[in-house]
Amino acid sequence: MPQTETDRLFGAHPLEVDERLAAAEQLQELLIDLVDLSLQGKQAHWNLIGPRFRSVHLQLDEFVAQYREWSDQVAERLLALGVASDGRAATVARDSRLEAFPEGRLRDEQAIELLSERVLSAVRHARRRLPELGQIDPVSQDLVNEVVAGLEKQLWMLQAARA
Repeated sequence: MPQTETDRLFGAHPLEVDERLAAAEQLQELLIDLVDLSLQGKQAHWNLIGPRFRSVHLQLDEFVAQYREWSDQVAERLLALGVASDGRAATVARDSRLEAFPEGRLRDEQAIELLSERVLSAVRHARRRLPELGQIDPVSQDLVNEVVAGLEKQLWMLQAARA
């Protein structure tokens, strides 16, 4: 079968270009949330104080490592769809829907509360993507489901730490 102009631009793929672009738009938004969560988690990690410093400090590192792993998976899925990912600092600063993280020192309970709010926000944004992704690209939907499950587990762990 001869290669079409679309195949030359985007690469051969079982999904139509409009489906790939629609899925990529959803994934790009999730990528931005995950990169922002990793930056905010590190900000909390670096500036943490309080009686639970060590346990919260270590937990934040674990969470950040997971955000980075999910970011890689989402970025790789974007590339598999034939679309470049954009996790540049300027893009994240411009497009993130997560509330900005405060500067300065944070008590351990404040860091837990702030990160909980941001993880909840990221979960809500990701869940909104699921129906459309299920219609156009179940493979991308599966990836987002995996991220949502992990974020919800983190949210549960953060909420348990507040109790």
